[in-house]
Amino acid sequence: ASHTWFWNLIQNDFKTGNIDLEGCMRLLEKMQINFDEDHLKHIFKKTIDKYSGDIISMDEFRAIYRALVHRPEFEELFNAYSTDGKILPEGQLLKFLIKEQFQTEADETTALEIIMKYEPIDEVRKKRQMSFEGFIRYMNSDECSIFKSQHRTIYQDMTQPLCDYFISSSHNTYLIADQLMGPSHLWGYTSALLKGCRCLEIDCWDGNNNEPIVYHGHTLTSKIPFRSVIHVIDKYAFMSSAYPLVLSLENHCSPKQQEVMADCLKTILGDKLLSAPIGGEVDMTRLPSPEALKFKVLVKNKKVGTLEQTLLRMEDEYRGETEEVSDSDVQSDSEDTDDTLPLRRSRSPAKRKGDRRSSPVPQKKTKVKKSKIALALSDLVIYTKSQKFVSFEHSLQHQQCYENNSIGETLARKLAKTSAKEFISHTTRFITRIYPKGTRMSSSNYNPQEFWNVGCQMVALNFQTPGTQMELQDGKFLDNGGCGYVLKPVFLRDRNTTFTPRNVGGYSKPMSLSIRLISGHQLPPSSMSKTNKADPLVQIEIYGVPEDQTRRKSAVIKSNALCPKWNETFSFNIQVPELAMIRFCVEDEVSLVNNEFLGQYTLPVMSLNTGYRNIPLMSKDGIKLESASLFAHVWYY
Repeated sequence: ASHTWFWNLIQNDFKTGNIDLEGCMRLLEKMQINFDEDHLKHIFKKTIDKYSGDIISMDEFRAIYRALVHRPEFEELFNAYSTDGKILPEGQLLKFLIKEQFQTEADETTALEIIMKYEPIDEVRKKRQMSFEGFIRYMNSDECSIFKSQHRTIYQDMTQPLCDYFISSSHNTYLIADQLMGPSHLWGYTSALLKGCRCLEIDCWDGNNNEPIVYHGHTLTSKIPFRSVIHVIDKYAFMSSAYPLVLSLENHCSPKQQEVMADCLKTILGDKLLSAPIGGEVDMTRLPSPEALKFKVLVKNKKVGTLEQTLLRMEDEYRGETEEVSDSDVQSDSEDTDDTLPLRRSRSPAKRKGDRRSSPVPQKKTKVKKSKIALALSDLVIYTKSQKFVSFEHSLQHQQCYENNSIGETLARKLAKTSAKEFISHTTRFITRIYPKGTRMSSSNYNPQEFWNVGCQMVALNFQTPGTQMELQDGKFLDNGGCGYVLKPVFLRDRNTTFTPRNVGGYSKPMSLSIRLISGHQLPPSSMSKTNKADPLVQIEIYGVPEDQTRRKSAVIKSNALCPKWNETFSFNIQVPELAMIRFCVEDEVSLVNNEFLGQYTLPVMSLNTGYRNIPLMSKDGIKLESASLFAHVWYY
């Protein structure tokens, strides 16, 4: 049957005679087969008859198709369950699902649905059976991905207070190159929103003609109108996620231009802008949930006075007022401008506020700086008021649940080391944003894991900078349907928790994880290779609490990127799987001291699927490599 099916599928393309490489590619595309051009060219060259030049017959095309698609590791599995090596009856497929894929809840219906979805040969499908062609399509599908299908949808409880979630957050969102010279670009906002980012940073300064602008202050990055940024946000805010979007304003504007900002936000975002507490009532004891704030944009900025005063003002009409806020109430610019760089002009009109970045402790009676805030903008701040961080103790005594702190990575790292217990107690109550230190001129990133470990909700990264840090970020937020909100583990939400990353105590739920790395398929060739070769090895890394951090390395397979076979088993004991991430990184061994990155995939350990699974691979820039993958068997208890 598969024979006839195949000829019927391709004969049209051979009507006018044999086909060339171009025709071969078109035909594979029509058959929806993913291929890498370098690998296909290599197989094509090996297949063509010395005498026929650069064209192939139907038989040769079938040989190419088989070399690319009929993987021996799939054949082995198929034959183990097939009665005659040709077909898999429904009952045998069910056995495979239960025994090999550990899908204990699977039944006849599950098996039938898979046959209906993946079996390409009509007569086989009508008999409720599966051919090898169908089995291959199933094994290569998302259903057989290493990432659990249930976790591709929103499956977590979204009715807990905002501070109970990890929130996908970006830093200097307007930059798509480095911090000093890079173009500030609207694309930075669009791409972050399309990735499901739920907290964007907007650095605002006074512009000409009373139009506020966005750029990286005192540096040479180009400037974009605040208005344009809000238009982009209006358009893309809820394309990838329905849950609330927070705009973290890094505000350097005069009161006059702050009023323009407030007006922009109101007129452009309209109903999307959250400008009053939900239901008119303010619950001072807990933040609202992502569910309650669906399709709303929240403004995070300094605020004059309390929420109650805002509500009273809403009842009176007021225009154009400003109030001074002393620096003891708000975060000083220099504390929150995580990174105003040392390109300061001598006391430029934007007067840098207080030089106290290094120590969070106020110094001896310096003159308290005043910031002027337009009430129109201040009143748009409801649940996300920026509050200067003094100390955990100070927050515990004075801070309201709708007040949030931003802490620079250097101080945050020190606090996580010396006062982890207090840090976690703080993040069970208040939204805490971590940002990269300003000395990271090239927009490099820090490892977000150490701050997730202590429950920080908004761990802001430079989305424009590729690397392991951003890969961890992307992997973490694949979870829960990619909606940008991931519920924290109970031990990071409970206000009386005694969990700390270095002393997990009774909170450990050890997992014994075993991964058999079987093979790779169509891996990207090495940049050194003139054909389709590489010397691939795979690193498997676990990120999590300190005692779970580990890395294992596979052997190097010489000169084979098309179908390297490893068959190596790696075992891991993971103490806190709820915080752990696993990263598969494929590298080309260039020399004994130097490897070249080929592709990677990172996901939460709790999102691992069991059984025989394909592992998709992403490029350095986080783009899926369509034809490349690893194949592994995963098991844990």
